[in-house]
Amino acid sequence: MSGFKPGKTWFIICSGVILIISGIISMFIGEVDFPLLKIPEILTDPSSMEYGILTHIRIPRTILAMSIGGSLSLSGAILQGIYRNPLVEPYTLGISGGASVGVTLAILTGLNSVSWLSLPLSGFAGAFATVFIVYIISVRNGALSIERMLLVGVMVSFISSSVVMFLMSVTTVEQVHNIIFWTMGSLNESDISVVIGLMIFSIVMLAVSYILVIPLNALRMGESKARNLGINSDVVIKILFVLTSLLTGCCIAVAGVIGFVGLIIPHVTRFITGTDYRILLVSSFLNGGIFLVWCDILARLIVSQNELPIGVITGIFGGIAFIFIISSSKAKTKIL
Repeated sequence: MSGFKPGKTWFIICSGVILIISGIISMFIGEVDFPLLKIPEILTDPSSMEYGILTHIRIPRTILAMSIGGSLSLSGAILQGIYRNPLVEPYTLGISGGASVGVTLAILTGLNSVSWLSLPLSGFAGAFATVFIVYIISVRNGALSIERMLLVGVMVSFISSSVVMFLMSVTTVEQVHNIIFWTMGSLNESDISVVIGLMIFSIVMLAVSYILVIPLNALRMGESKARNLGINSDVVIKILFVLTSLLTGCCIAVAGVIGFVGLIIPHVTRFITGTDYRILLVSSFLNGGIFLVWCDILARLIVSQNELPIGVITGIFGGIAFIFIISSSKAKTKIL
């Protein structure tokens, strides 16, 4: 196990500062720009249009971008360590596919018009139904096989995608539009209670994952060697699997499917900080927030008087960045 390097803490501090600066920039950039010095005046006038844009749109979506980006990146860092595979991300286990099926069924049955919570809860239920199925199939003789879980998750994801396409083919054009819009991801959640709740939940899950940082470092060497060090790897893997599923399910339920964050950010962070999870977990969380905040800014600015789905931006820029990294002659995959 690698020793702790205090110098790497400066990377965490810098990431935290960049995240705060990015959040401030995000609140003032868009179709309607706000001068920084005018903010006190705007906040004292609740009847103004600027006040409504700032408090009901910009601030909630900035906090949401930080929370979701951090949560997906944290989940990706944990799963890549468990599987010892840099290509694993939260959606690999079929969680996004299950959530998509849940939301699609909610739209087709009209549940989404019953309450604003119907769509998130349907996505959450679909995600956890998938997680349960993957877990049950992956258990053999009372032991959880992570290799089997990975394969089952990929297959369940394909099946879920096929189910969604089938349901879309037998419904109306309007419902198809709603389904497609959700699957591309959006940060347009204006309910501040949901936004704050997800932010608190993501921070709590980060703290919980940090409690398990020693077992995570041990798992880098493999399950058998972790057991020799006194780590109950089966229990640890189950706890981490539940934790990442909770984080991913909540993110999907609130913002839809936002890909590549859980894949590219932990991968890039690992190149910079190394594989020590005492540094990697916090760094991945902060960098995921930074990445999604700037993707949201670009989604607002690229097309004038319009907004691209956030999933489009993360897919394009995340994919290009990942190809560049793995194509670099100096790049070396760091998992162990």
